[in-house]
Amino acid sequence: MSKVWFITGCSTGFGRHLALEALQQGYQVAVTSRNTDDVKDIVAQFPDRAVAIQLDVTNATEVTTAVKEAQERFGRIDVLVNNAGIGYFGAIEESEEAEYRRMFEINFFGLAAVTNAVLPIMRAQRSGHIVNISSIGGMVAFPGVGFYNATKFAVTGYSEALAKETAPLGIKVTVVAPSGFRTDWAGRSANNTTIVIDDYAATAHTNQNTIRGYSGNQPGDPVRAAKAIIKAVEADKPPVRLLLGAGALKGARNKIVEMQNDIDTWEETTLWADHPKEATNS
Repeated sequence: MSKVWFITGCSTGFGRHLALEALQQGYQVAVTSRNTDDVKDIVAQFPDRAVAIQLDVTNATEVTTAVKEAQERFGRIDVLVNNAGIGYFGAIEESEEAEYRRMFEINFFGLAAVTNAVLPIMRAQRSGHIVNISSIGGMVAFPGVGFYNATKFAVTGYSEALAKETAPLGIKVTVVAPSGFRTDWAGRSANNTTIVIDDYAATAHTNQNTIRGYSGNQPGDPVRAAKAIIKAVEADKPPVRLLLGAGALKGARNKIVEMQNDIDTWEETTLWADHPKEATNS
């Protein structure tokens, strides 16, 4: 029996490519989107193994209904991919509260809500795999996307904790950290702040323009990313962290070097912060 995948945010980007690739490889897929018209072409190609389900991850009723519909259609859920997400451009001081709260609702709290709806099914099965799409921006922070980084750092920490909690239950967790891929993340999926503070021109604004400028020309191939995610899910020992793209690899390695330098440089102060060890009688 082929595995059943439940994928959020399938109208564009990683979600769409992953749904198509999983179906082409013979899996059954609950293809979710806020508007099912956006994914009906996918389902039409695989009517026996795909179902389109309406899902806004910030809508608690839709989360419950979508998971129930998938379980009723396929009888189980083996792989959950939390892919739905948006971006937002602005220096931290420039960022508008309503915008970054909305981003947190989608990128993190929506992800957590869908996970909580699926976990009882996987616990009953004593098997499953949860794949959370984060970003290299969930390991390394960049100017101009600080609140986006915060949502993805949250996803990374959440995923690492969840992996430790569910391992004894037969449920695996992988957090995926892509770098620049040719999706519409840097296009229509990311709003710009309306507040402009000139002091951030050399940092936040420059990086925003760089990211916007290469939208559509990023080195990452989302089709290959989909294949890589499936490969990780099918591995006997899947990674807790999966980097995708040369930029992600470089960024992660640089971060490790920076952290090691800080740790080594400040080791004495770090250890000094503990209560002094009591002298022992010889």
